Amino acid sequence: MSQHLNPSLNKLTVPLVENLIANAKSLRLAVSNLDNDVCVIDAGINTKGGIEAGRLIAEICMGGLGTVKLRASTNFRHWSWHIDVYSSNPVLACLASQYAGWSLNYGKGEQAFNALGSGPARALGSNEPLFDELGYRDSANSACIVVEVDKVPPIEVTTKIAEMCGIANKKLTVILTPTSSLAGAVQIVSRVLETSLHKAHALHFPLNKIIDGTGSAPLCPPSHDFLTAMSRSNDAILFAGQIQLFVEASDEDTQELANALPSSASKDYGKPFGEIFKDVEYDFYKIDPMLFSPACVAVTSLTTGHTFHAGKIDLDLLDESFN
Repeated sequence: MSQHLNPSLNKLTVPLVENLIANAKSLRLAVSNLDNDVCVIDAGINTKGGIEAGRLIAEICMGGLGTVKLRASTNFRHWSWHIDVYSSNPVLACLASQYAGWSLNYGKGEQAFNALGSGPARALGSNEPLFDELGYRDSANSACIVVEVDKVPPIEVTTKIAEMCGIANKKLTVILTPTSSLAGAVQIVSRVLETSLHKAHALHFPLNKIIDGTGSAPLCPPSHDFLTAMSRSNDAILFAGQIQLFVEASDEDTQELANALPSSASKDYGKPFGEIFKDVEYDFYKIDPMLFSPACVAVTSLTTGHTFHAGKIDLDLLDESFN
């Protein structure tokens, strides 16, 4: 990618973060500053948060390059509400920002903090090799990171994030979205398009050939049980997520990508994610990484105008997970 032609993800999200803070009360969010001046937005730990908060946070998570909307559908017998996602720059929005790729760790034992960071701050401070592949690094004097946790990160973690981003502590905003919260459910389901980009990358499809993308998945009911909440938010995408990618590629390469993208192409497909996770004794690394992708895909070649379809929506498995 040509660096000077690319937008600043963190600069694009400044007005989005400011809007979130300005409307925190109506969105049921709690805004505070840690002792090191880092701003923390709680979207479901000690406050209720909600669907609209999750939608706005999802757009922040996409670095200001994605649109996230709520839609009603009559096609899914029991689960009418869907999250629709669109980006005209899906590689940057999804892989350089939304993907949870920044490992945040501090301490040891029962008091240890371990989480993955998403959002535009990654493009400033994360040392993920992915950014070398993308040929992209951001430049900004403020940053925002989204962390899917049920407790406030230690001050040492937030200080380190600001340091690695090269910004003052007071210029860092940390948004917390617990998996069991409504906001957390929305922002996770909003990753339906991102999962297809991540899988395309894992399949070594040239990312510069992916021009546009859109996706949709049903909004899952949250649960106070972490494992259930995690399973439902993943299953919304695995069993009922739909995406369409627009690529500059031959029909052969386009069809090959389409056939490999769906979750049903994985050997681990076939039961709710919570059961799969339990079967591997709660070790993510024992799960086939090719499982994490949408249920149903369409990939359109902008070179030929042909579209190739693969995968399936499984409403029975969706009902089993959501109920």
